[in-house]
Amino acid sequence: MSNSAVFVPHFHWDREWYEPFQVFRHRLVTALDTVLETAETNPDFRFTVDGQMAAVEDYLEMRPENRDRVAALVREGRLAVGPWLILLDEFLCSGETIVRNLQMGWSAAAELGGAMPVGYLPDMFGHVAQMPQILARAGIGHAALWRGVPGSVDGHAFRWRAPDGSEVRTEFLFDGYDNGLDVLLVPDRIGRALNDYAEMTAGRWGNDPVLAMAGTDHNAPDPHLAAWLRQASGEGRPITVATLDEYLREHVRDGVPAVVTGELRSHVRGNILPGVLSVRLGLKQRMAVAERTLDHAERMNALWSRRDDSPFLTLAWHKVIESSAHDSVVGSGTDETCDQVAARLAEAAQTARAVRDAALAEPAGLVPSDAHLVANPLPFERTALVEVNVVAPPEGTSPVATFADGSEHPVQLISEAPTVLSDERMDASQLERVLRRIHRRELFGRLIDHYDLNPGSLAFHLAEVPSGGPFDLMILRQEVAAAAVAHPGEWRVLTMEEARATALVPVKVPASGLTSFRVEPREGGYAAPGSFATSPGPDTPTPDTPTPAAYTPATATGRTLSNGLVAVSVAADGTLDITGPDGTRLSGVGRLVDGGDRGDSYNYAPPAHDVLVREPTQLTVDLLEDGPLRSRLRVTRVYAWPAALSDDRDLRDERTLPTPVEMLVEVRTGEPFVRISTAFLNRSADHRLRLHVPLPEPVTTSSSAGQFAVTERGLTAEGGWGEHPLPTFPASTFVSAGPASVLLDHSSEYELVDDGSELALTLLRAIGSISVNIHPLRDEPAASEIPAPGAQDLGMRIENRFAVVPSATGWRGAHAVALAEEFRNDVLVTRGTALAAGQLPPDAAGLRVDGQDVLVSSVRRVTDDVTAAGIEVRLAAMRDTASTVRVTGAFSEATTVDLLGRPISRAQAANELELALGPWEIRTVVVR
Repeated sequence: MSNSAVFVPHFHWDREWYEPFQVFRHRLVTALDTVLETAETNPDFRFTVDGQMAAVEDYLEMRPENRDRVAALVREGRLAVGPWLILLDEFLCSGETIVRNLQMGWSAAAELGGAMPVGYLPDMFGHVAQMPQILARAGIGHAALWRGVPGSVDGHAFRWRAPDGSEVRTEFLFDGYDNGLDVLLVPDRIGRALNDYAEMTAGRWGNDPVLAMAGTDHNAPDPHLAAWLRQASGEGRPITVATLDEYLREHVRDGVPAVVTGELRSHVRGNILPGVLSVRLGLKQRMAVAERTLDHAERMNALWSRRDDSPFLTLAWHKVIESSAHDSVVGSGTDETCDQVAARLAEAAQTARAVRDAALAEPAGLVPSDAHLVANPLPFERTALVEVNVVAPPEGTSPVATFADGSEHPVQLISEAPTVLSDERMDASQLERVLRRIHRRELFGRLIDHYDLNPGSLAFHLAEVPSGGPFDLMILRQEVAAAAVAHPGEWRVLTMEEARATALVPVKVPASGLTSFRVEPREGGYAAPGSFATSPGPDTPTPDTPTPAAYTPATATGRTLSNGLVAVSVAADGTLDITGPDGTRLSGVGRLVDGGDRGDSYNYAPPAHDVLVREPTQLTVDLLEDGPLRSRLRVTRVYAWPAALSDDRDLRDERTLPTPVEMLVEVRTGEPFVRISTAFLNRSADHRLRLHVPLPEPVTTSSSAGQFAVTERGLTAEGGWGEHPLPTFPASTFVSAGPASVLLDHSSEYELVDDGSELALTLLRAIGSISVNIHPLRDEPAASEIPAPGAQDLGMRIENRFAVVPSATGWRGAHAVALAEEFRNDVLVTRGTALAAGQLPPDAAGLRVDGQDVLVSSVRRVTDDVTAAGIEVRLAAMRDTASTVRVTGAFSEATTVDLLGRPISRAQAANELELALGPWEIRTVVVR
């Protein structure tokens, strides 16, 4: 039995939750004022600031005069800060966001005297498989956490092992991060209470001292705490006051025999609140957009811009990381809190977009204004379809895309715009009012190419890029004024745009590279079907992927689509039958199942007498496009969904609302998957909608990708606490079950249902309260019962986008890692800005990465005070076997660094670097 105890004073600070950020910050300033005064008054006092620098930054923004006081306590080891910028939800952001969170927190803590070298993760709703590797590759050897630990751990610590074999010693806060508070309830009885607690938990401590976490949410410890503990220590067990770091470094002695590998999502010792994966869909989508836009901005800035926009990128990352907090992106806050998170993510995306567009503007300056620049954010060659607005071809001609190397590709016209924008009649005295619409040369969002002024008529001819001579608004005003005087009476004012069309163009782009094209008319029709060669779509960055010489065009009939690789047909009930390249057939794809939800933002809960709506009341199928590059069908199904739950929350309302759900089904030439998007206006409350992918045979496992790993899961989850262990799981980039892989646009929730015979993806979970006191699947409230009507998403258009890959060889054989990257990362397109018409510039390649199942998580510009500027590349092996990865580009030196950017080794590398990656290894290199 342990004969001593270590108390760790701390607080847990949710930056925003049931109150918005600024309200909580007001409390934070008061709490940290108390902490500083207590520490400076009592040299024995120690305090751990929750493992996140955001609390310190937020405090110092209001109390800048206290920075030196904070730094002095950090340097003395009495105030433990960092290593994170914020305590995140690990499953609802990318692996790269986790790394940047650690980097920014570590850096900010270093400015105050140094970060606590402990991966403190006290209140996250489960933990990702690769967290031990992330910590270990940042030089951190300890973690401390509560939720998700499996029942096999019977001590107070275990060795947590990542898929690659990395390990960190992990302190298991088995009674939560506030286990010391009960001992402190009666100050003059602390000694007795501590004895009782130590004896009750003796089996977990062995010879190590009891760890008593003395703190809770949003409150500073009592200033008398140290005095109380000194008194209690003199009356019984020896008591030490320490930071968490001091406890782990100086007080634990026993070995740690227990090993846990992979993610931590057990319910056995604490609630992991899995319903946060699916509530407030909009936040999950905004997080994905912000991360993706920021990633693209970094890549474009590093590879194609002379300007270092790091300050803007840092700002955007800070806002993304703030939003990844475990009570922010999860959507478990009030409506005003979630509105702030959404706005912050939008601001991050806007900041990143500005950097991205500015970077692309530099090479676009070399492209003629009648052409387009295309940039590939991915480090492997690919062929993508891009939509551009072009001059409509004259009658009797068809458009083709021409490239710098002289090649030509057919173009698919998908829409034509009206040419007459305005046709008005007015008195001559009113003509001056028309001229006020003109801003320099702009009119109706276009530019005036030329105008025709005749007695009684004025015609403006607009163009996106004027081909005529200079335009002088002052001369036009004079001419119109004179004509109005000379010809009084009625005038006709006509505003016409050159005939425009939206064209779909196949564009082959080098790895991380640039290309350009222009669309021109040609006599005759399209080139013969299949006559255009392109790279495999999707390009898997692997040398052993066969490359067909040409693609079969996409075709369509009234209810079928095909491109020679996949075929789709719409069944009588509106679901899809999909056949893959190897003949694998999936039937019933896209079946929608709507049920009631009487739960809250933390946990789903079906009503006791649920009504499931599976069948539509109406069905229509419309052919939208029939190739040759892209074919589309729109399937519209109308469902009668109950309006809400009834007053008895175990029943759904008898009143139903007709809700049309549009499902856009699309195949593109060369792609071995079917793109699907769903959209509907949500009119119902208290319900969950899922899309089902039936499997040919039942399966016992699923696999989902995210945060540098592909994690395999079974049909059940481990229970044992006060929460029903629903086997709903997170997926970030794809989820796979048997022969069906689904590529995802954003973090999503899924479940294998009907004994493993169907994969169900949650499209919407609409609820109206942060937490409910009486929950059928959870014993205790997760928070106060605060209304959150915005979480119903009433009146919102709910859209989801994904793709289905049928393959008998599963996600590995289908190259789902690469497919998911292509699906999520569109090429970037911008119009050229060179004023003079001329030749297209030659293609330009950036960094290229070749290797099977390798994820390139980041490509960015880095600088330091010691070495020259370089480009940092972070790679992850997304497979369970060793692999060789080749990086090529314009560089002469490569430095391997850890996840905090500290050099490990340096080598000469003449435009090529070969890396041997172990299974699931994360590797970061800087090339110069």
